[in-house]
Amino acid sequence: MQRGLVAFRRVPAAGVTDGGIALSCLAGGYKGYGLAMMVEIFCGILGDASYGPNVRKWREPGRIANLGQCFVAINPDAFAPGFRDRMSDLMDHCRGLEPAAGYDRVLVAGDPERAHMQECDENGGIPYPPNLIENMNKIASTLGVEPLKTV
Repeated sequence: MQRGLVAFRRVPAAGVTDGGIALSCLAGGYKGYGLAMMVEIFCGILGDASYGPNVRKWREPGRIANLGQCFVAINPDAFAPGFRDRMSDLMDHCRGLEPAAGYDRVLVAGDPERAHMQECDENGGIPYPPNLIENMNKIASTLGVEPLKTV
């Protein structure tokens, strides 16, 4: 990347009482704006799909959604060394933060999924709500196929 193309500045971090700071990108303001723009470019423009104001509204079923997708594979070994250790350190730091009111812990991406996988392993299968099983069995009956087997 060309030097000076993106500039960052230090700004007081909202809600931080210990003198901490946050980084703010001068080119886009809040970091979510930049991430949202990246998604629009990758999924909409590069994917030859709808983007920005052209995306169909959720409750506008008379129009094709034309939603794009983008899948990116990154080899962390192509960047700075120590990725796994540094990533583990960041995840441990985040998990060790003070949880928001009403929560007992801070989760990071993948934590809920790992907990659900452990629950499935302990229970010997995937738990489904009874009404879902009932509806699936009604569809099975209509189609003339065997109903779900439950344990």
